[in-house]
Order: sequence, then structure tokens, then C-alpha cells
Amino acid sequence: MGTKESTKISDIDLVIVGSIALDTIITPFNKMNDLLGGSLSYACIAASSLQRCGMVGIVGSDFPKKYIELYRNMGIDISGLHIAEGKTFRWTGEYSADMNERRTISTELNVFASFSPEIPPAYRNARFVLLCNISPELQLRVLSQINKPEFVVADTMDLWIRTEPEPLKKVITS
Repeated sequence: MGTKESTKISDIDLVIVGSIALDTIITPFNKMNDLLGGSLSYACIAASSLQRCGMVGIVGSDFPKKYIELYRNMGIDISGLHIAEGKTFRWTGEYSADMNERRTISTELNVFASFSPEIPPAYRNARFVLLCNISPELQLRVLSQINKPEFVVADTMDLWIRTEPEPLKKVITS
């Protein structure tokens, strides 16, 4: 059974839902393991200086505590961060010598494969929602739990356009 991490920040303005990963980056100059990655991490860190934001995501029991502390120190509400038994989503990529091209070497979904977003009650009246690149079905699940947001941004990609066109249309017209 997983646990929920929590901080107490009232009046969340922005809810962000997406992936959190531990990345391995290989360049011609170095290799770094277990770097903080994922669209949810980047979006929350970027937004936290402008909005009171809450994150909704899942990590494994192997997720480094230093990254949870980073989120807290940035003022990000982590009430929606679920820590599940198992391994965190992992991605490995290799960059070219000029750093302009990259190749994915491996993607391991791990606990992210069972991600089913649950929006904490304190987030349900948020004015803004950012749906990072997750399946349209999950995006719809999130939208069904938020009370009339003023503005929603939904990221997508060619995979979802090809494989889930009807749910994607529902997200776009919501």
C-alpha cells in the first residue's frame, strides 16, 4: 500500500498532473544516473515561482527523499504525490556530441504503468490545470475531479492522436 506525502498550502491556483522520472543521461562527456526528470517535475518547478501549485503524480519507494525536499523547498504542494511500493519510472537517453539530438535507450514505466490520478480535495477548486503528456483517458479522469477550472492546458503527442482520438477530442472540447 502506498503513502501520500503532504504539505499544507491552501488555495492551490494550479494543478499539474504528469510523470515523475529518474533519468539517466549519457553525453559524450559524462553519464549521470538518477537525475530528477519527468514533465510533472519540470512543470511544477517552473510554475512554483509564479503560482501556488499542487502536483499529482506517482513515484516508487526508491524515489530519493532529496527530490521530495526539493519540491517542498520550492513551495510545491505534494499532497497529490503518491508513493507506491516498487520502482519509479525511469528513462535513459543518449545525446549527440553537439547536444542537439538525443536517442532514447530505455523506458521503464514501473509504478507509472498503474498511475490513476486522484485529485486531493484541496486541489479541486484550482483555477488552472496543466495536463502533461499522459493518456487522454487519464486527462479526462483528472478533469472529472476538478470543479470548473478557468483555464486548462493539455499536452499530447502523435501516439495519443493515433491511438486514442475520441478521448483526445473529449479533452480538447472539455
